[in-house]
Amino acid sequence: MFEAIKYEFHHLGIPTQELRKNERYSSVFKVYTSDDDNKKMHIQWHRFEKDSPIHPLIQTIPHLGFKVSNLERALSDKKVILQPYSPFEGFKVAFIEKNGVPIELIETQLSEEEVWSFPKKNSFIYSDNRAQDYRS
Repeated sequence: MFEAIKYEFHHLGIPTQELRKNERYSSVFKVYTSDDDNKKMHIQWHRFEKDSPIHPLIQTIPHLGFKVSNLERALSDKKVILQPYSPFEGFKVAFIEKNGVPIELIETQLSEEEVWSFPKKNSFIYSDNRAQDYRS
């Protein structure tokens, strides 16, 4: 018998069209991502290019991110809208859709400091690791 999957709130992701300070660009997903300046409030803003391959729900509806104890089991019988991938070493994610809302599921053993610090070693989506300040 399987142990119950544990879910723990991790962050809030908000789609935006606003240029924000210290955006990281992902040419893989054609998205700019920035984090809240307050390191204790785990909020990310995502600004998508028009031809981003990311599912439209993720591009238009805020999402909640949850750490899960077992990503594969957490995805079982769910409507997966972004297949599992590792954006950087030690961090695996996927998105599901639940009642019209995108939800990110995350499996990692990294500390919060490791998760939220940049640049990333062996990053799949932020290969150049350059943060840019687009705010004037």
